[in-house]
Order: sequence, then structure tokens, then C-alpha cells
Amino acid sequence: MQFIDLAAQYSHLKTKIDGRIQDVLNHGAYIMGPEVYELEEKLADYVGVKHAISCANGTDALSLAMMSLDIKAGDAVFCPTFTFFATAEAVAFVGANPIFVDSDIDTYNICVVNLEKQIKHVMSEGRYRPRAIIAVDLFGLPANYPEIEVLANKYNLKIIEDAAQGFGGTIHGKRSGSFGDIATTSFFPAKPLGCYGDGGAVFTNSDHLADLVRSFRVHGKGKDKYDNVRIGMNSRLDTIQAAILLEKLDAFPAELEARNLAANNYASTLGTLVKTPIVPKGYTSSWAQYTIQSDDRAVLIEKYKKKGIPTAIYYAKCLHKQTAFRHIADQGDFPNAEELSRTVLSLPMHGYMSA
Repeated sequence: MQFIDLAAQYSHLKTKIDGRIQDVLNHGAYIMGPEVYELEEKLADYVGVKHAISCANGTDALSLAMMSLDIKAGDAVFCPTFTFFATAEAVAFVGANPIFVDSDIDTYNICVVNLEKQIKHVMSEGRYRPRAIIAVDLFGLPANYPEIEVLANKYNLKIIEDAAQGFGGTIHGKRSGSFGDIATTSFFPAKPLGCYGDGGAVFTNSDHLADLVRSFRVHGKGKDKYDNVRIGMNSRLDTIQAAILLEKLDAFPAELEARNLAANNYASTLGTLVKTPIVPKGYTSSWAQYTIQSDDRAVLIEKYKKKGIPTAIYYAKCLHKQTAFRHIADQGDFPNAEELSRTVLSLPMHGYMSA
């Protein structure tokens, strides 16, 4: 059994994907070819935003969002401590300060109550300028944006949606990638919508932010690539990856249905044995991971292993305990996040699982 069965997906889409790749080989526009712009249009249409700007990977997407919002040294950006390293890494990359926030024990996402507590603490301390909130759509479930938006308006903060795992999730029909001032996603192969290498995208309804991201992703270009008006980066999505994503995006709605069927089967089978994920009313998840909680995690891992079932732990160490952030570790207590890091276990999840 595969944890994420990319081979089964490729077998299902092989003819279409191979044809798309051959088209790129025929026209030879390997960087920023026509498939890149076709993909951006279709991504924007799917998510329901004005602009989708592709880039080299999900971490770059976060960095591009930071740069476009002019987040810099002395700024404070609030983000969950229970998430992948890249979320806070992008904050530090532009010289700003990640301020960690505890998690909701049921949804795994950022805890709004602790978020406001951390905002007030930073404001009272006066060391940093509160600038933005990064909310992560962890394991496929959008964060609590209705309440996050209330706090952002109250304290004059920007919202960055880290939808690296959330592509396809919704809140009352509004899709992940459309929340906040700017949103990002990743097309790493293991993500709900993944390519066959690295890739990412930035989403926004702001013409101004979209123009900045398009400039920053190509060395800060102005009217052309030899007119450089700002310091940027080299972060372009390869045309072959865009071609692959076009076919995967076309198949994505059906895969999403299959993921939700698998999640429902898990919940009905395991619901009395372990703590299964909670999806709030009005929300849907894209199930980037199906993550349970158990105090007997080590025992469960062995039991699954004996049956040939792979498992994974996302995440065994919170960000406030990472060596790279030891200089900012004294930010308070994060009991829910630490409990999650001790008890979570992810099970196989993809769009080609049998019942």
C-alpha cells in the first residue's frame, strides 16, 4: 500500500500527461511557455480570484507574498507553531520576526483565542511592529478565516493564507487560496494538486500586489527582463510542470470526491478507536493528510506496519522548538500544539484508494 499513490494517478492520466509534455518538447519554450499562462488563468478561475501567479515552489510563494507586502526587519508576523518549517522560514527570510501561536486541538489550525493573546503581547511589549497573520490550511482544512479577519481588521494586520496543503478546501463554498490579502500554495508532488517536481503559486485580487509578485519572481523586472526596478528573485514555474498541472487540475474535482469518500470511510471505521479530524460546519477539506490523534501512537505505528500500511508524523517538533528559532523561543506556552506533536499520526490518503 502506498502512502500517496502517484503511480496510480499517473497510470490514470498517462496518455493526457504524456501528450502535454510532448507538446512542450515540440515547441521548446521550457521557461514561461504558453502552458504557464494557461495554467495561471485556470488556477485563478478555479480558486475564484483575479490573479494567480505561478512560481518555482511553495516556499518561494510565501517569500514573494512577504516581499509584495513589504514585510521587513522589525515587523512581527503571527503564524502557527504546529506546521511545516517553511511558514516561519519565509518570515525570517525577509528579516521579520515570526511570532508563534498555539493550535486548535480539534482542527489542528491556528487558535484564534491564542492569536489575539499573542497580538496583544507584541503590542504591549513594543519591540516589533505587528504587520501580518499567516494562517495555514493544515492537512487540507481552511483555517478559521471569518474570525481571523475580525482580528486582522481590529488590529490593522494583513492576512496571508498559506494554502500549501489546502488547495480544494472551502468555507461556505469559497475556495482555499481566496482568503486574506494574498494567498500561496505549493505543487510539491505530495500536495492535493501536485506536479512532478517543485512548483507553487500566489493568489490575490489586488492588481498592485499581483504586479509586484510578477516583478519579484523574475529578478525585480520592470518593463522587460533587462529593466530591473527592484531586488527580486529567480522563481519561475517550468513549462513542463505547468503542462502536467493542467491535466492534473482537470482531474482534480474527481480526485477530491475520492479523497472525501476515503476520509468518510476512515471516520466511520476509526471514530470509536482514535480521535479523528473534525471538519466544522460549512467547511470542506481537501485532505492533504488524514491525521488522527492517539496517546498510543508508537503502538499504532507498529500495528499498521505489520499490516503493510505506511504512516507518517506531521509534525513531531513544533516550530518554537526548532534550533533555527531558539533565539525567539520564549514566547509563551503552546500546550495544544505540543500535544498534537506528541499524538498525531497520518494515514494513507490520495484520490485512487479502494474502499
